[in-house]
Amino acid sequence: MRVLEILTVSVALCGVSFGQACDRACLEGFVDKYMDALVAHDPKLVPLAKTLKNTENGQRLEPGDGFWRTATAKGVYRLFVDDPQAGQVAFLGTMKEANIPVSVAIRLKIANQQISEIETFVVRTGINGTDGAPELDKLGKPRAAFLEAVPTAQRVSREELIKTANMYFSGLEKNDGKGNYPFADDCDRLEDGQQTTNNPNFKTGSGFGNGAPAGGRGTGKQAPAPPPPPPADTPQINPAAMSCKAAFESGYFHFVTRIRDRRFVAVDVERGLVFSFVFFDHAAGKNRTFKLSDGREISAGPNRPWTWEIAEIFKVQGGKIHQVEALLEQVPYGMPSGWGN
Repeated sequence: MRVLEILTVSVALCGVSFGQACDRACLEGFVDKYMDALVAHDPKLVPLAKTLKNTENGQRLEPGDGFWRTATAKGVYRLFVDDPQAGQVAFLGTMKEANIPVSVAIRLKIANQQISEIETFVVRTGINGTDGAPELDKLGKPRAAFLEAVPTAQRVSREELIKTANMYFSGLEKNDGKGNYPFADDCDRLEDGQQTTNNPNFKTGSGFGNGAPAGGRGTGKQAPAPPPPPPADTPQINPAAMSCKAAFESGYFHFVTRIRDRRFVAVDVERGLVFSFVFFDHAAGKNRTFKLSDGREISAGPNRPWTWEIAEIFKVQGGKIHQVEALLEQVPYGMPSGWGN
């Protein structure tokens, strides 16, 4: 592991305050109370610490502002990562805003039966210019692997789980196909409710492959026409049709120039889950043209400076990543997380 990665993981662990008296049911109950308060537009319905820090999509806001004003209902899809040891809980699911489905990622820190930190990430446009909330609600519930406990004898420390999850980001940053990619054979990935591995029918969009972003759902704008097809002699590759490991080994994601602010905010040792918030920067320009691991040259990735703000969950067992689930939203290039020093 590189020095930067070690420092990143260390920083992520510094906020862990062990021994919080709030078990799995307690933590999940706080998330429901928080969402109910959002829908009621009333911060007084939840116990908030006087020292509360509250952000929405990386911006520091006062309770009652932003999504507090516009949330209208809870959705169907619910995936929790409970971390009683750290007094933290993270949630990936769906809600409605002005009666329009949106995807959300929520992190709460609980201390003395009060919420001391709120981090809310609302996804309104998603990976291909349309929010994935309807796709997630169609699923109804998370994939079984996320809900299954790891056999006691196979459980590892939170540090080991974070180390494996972080290898995903390290392998994706300036991806060259030569890294150590700890994927299990059954690995699949969902991004904004859409399967982006082992799925030849997935239509790649601006962040995943070529072109410009589509118009967001509910914006009243028509999505721009897709980019013209590449010349016949340009290598054709669809990473979404590949397995998790094969896509990384292809070197296709080289256009992801920087993966930063890697924060591993909740770890469920019992289920082998790691919940992270992270930013993917794409510098574009000359970084869009590179060679795949087989030596072919290709141009791919966003055609202008671009940052994804991402919430990503990993199912880790036996030192391998078995499932990945993420929410993505385009944000200003280089935007900070709101949780740095």
